[in-house]
Amino acid sequence: MYHGVVHPLPQAVLADIRKQDLLRPGDRVGVAVSGGADSMALARLLLELRPQLGIVLSVVHFNHRLRGSESDADQGFVAALAEHYQLEFHAESADVATYASERGLSLEAAGRELRYQYFYRLLEGKLNRIATAHTLDDQAETVLLKITRGAGSRGLAGIYPELKAPGCDLPESDRSRSAIVRPLLSVRRNELRTYLEAMAQNWREDPSNRDLRHARNRVRHGILPQLERDLNPAVRQALAETAEIARGEEQYWVEETERAHKSAWLAPAFAGKNEEEMGALRNDILGSLPVALARRLVRRAAESLGVALEFRQVEEILTLSRSRRERGTMVLANHWIVRREKGELQFLKRGVLPSSPNYEYRLPVPGSIEVPQTGSRFEALLVSPAASEGYNPDDLLDPARLDGELWVRNWRPGDRFWPAHRKAAKKIKELLEERHLRGMERKRWPVVVNGADLVWVRGFAVPRRWRAPAPGPAVWIREVGLEAA
Repeated sequence: MYHGVVHPLPQAVLADIRKQDLLRPGDRVGVAVSGGADSMALARLLLELRPQLGIVLSVVHFNHRLRGSESDADQGFVAALAEHYQLEFHAESADVATYASERGLSLEAAGRELRYQYFYRLLEGKLNRIATAHTLDDQAETVLLKITRGAGSRGLAGIYPELKAPGCDLPESDRSRSAIVRPLLSVRRNELRTYLEAMAQNWREDPSNRDLRHARNRVRHGILPQLERDLNPAVRQALAETAEIARGEEQYWVEETERAHKSAWLAPAFAGKNEEEMGALRNDILGSLPVALARRLVRRAAESLGVALEFRQVEEILTLSRSRRERGTMVLANHWIVRREKGELQFLKRGVLPSSPNYEYRLPVPGSIEVPQTGSRFEALLVSPAASEGYNPDDLLDPARLDGELWVRNWRPGDRFWPAHRKAAKKIKELLEERHLRGMERKRWPVVVNGADLVWVRGFAVPRRWRAPAPGPAVWIREVGLEAA
């Protein structure tokens, strides 16, 4: 009761908790309290709902040590709350600023990382649920930030009502209930303040929440209010609903992707010390899928090996899978490559590449590709001979003559090339013998092909019929050592 009136918020929150099965009788729930209004409201709400929920409640606080004595005062304020209501108090502190500096993270990212590490440790023993005070406003801010960074439906799903704790050291029956939950995702921030004021409950303000150097604060205090004024007064609700729709669709696609992965994923293709880190996708199954599912399958396959792909890389892998060539390779980050061979897209570590000198990589125009066999990166740049500098005109190709894709590969027996300023074409083997090249260096000597034609060979001028006319646009193929790339 609040001044003789039953406040509607607790029952609305209770309905959400039950609808989403966030808390059950007997759950050992730690409510994460910073001292701010949102988390104080969550603590008071769960205290009020405790008899109906049948939970064992405690208070959790993480001190980021970013504001000196003010941070310590926040901790003392939260500890007093726990003591007043006779709740167990769990607290930990860490030097977030130092951690952020050492790892090249923002303060916000570093704080979240350390805070959640602490939460997960608590979930391994004393607690099986931790409730955080993320609101509908937080959800809207998160979705908008994700959109500006280029999110798919996974990113648009925003903040999930339940986040399972990874790898908790618990029996299987307990692990399924070990999670971080967000009971307030349907509640506006101003509703929580009204609730606190109705019960005369004070809270602490963190001045960093208004620091516009942080992207979230710029969204919160500037961008979203302007969108409300100029576009849609209910924009926060609309963004939160977008997240809910995306979460439902994401769940559907996860299940579909798992089914496709089981059908298309093959056992490791090669033996070696990193064998457990390799596998392959059946290209016929991948090629038969709608593009939305194909993208997800490629990402799922890479993630199963611990490789995170950007959208651009997923698209390049799909281009490789659809190529008319039987073979081709592209390089990912951290020594991983994807190679198309024998109807498969093989994911390999460089350390287990076969000893054969043969390689073949698609070179986008414009774009670049790293070739580990040569220890270099090949770049195809669009340039204007009338204005650009730093290149040799003998290296420029006429883009009007290029038909289809460019591929970087090593030369093969029978390959012939006619460099400009030469009287006739010669076999690549003969050109390299002139330079006294021997062994693996000669076998791995790079060329660039367009269709069936060799248009570029390292160290030789491009053929006269492929030369770019001056003035006019041109494609400049440049090789750069990996240490300089």
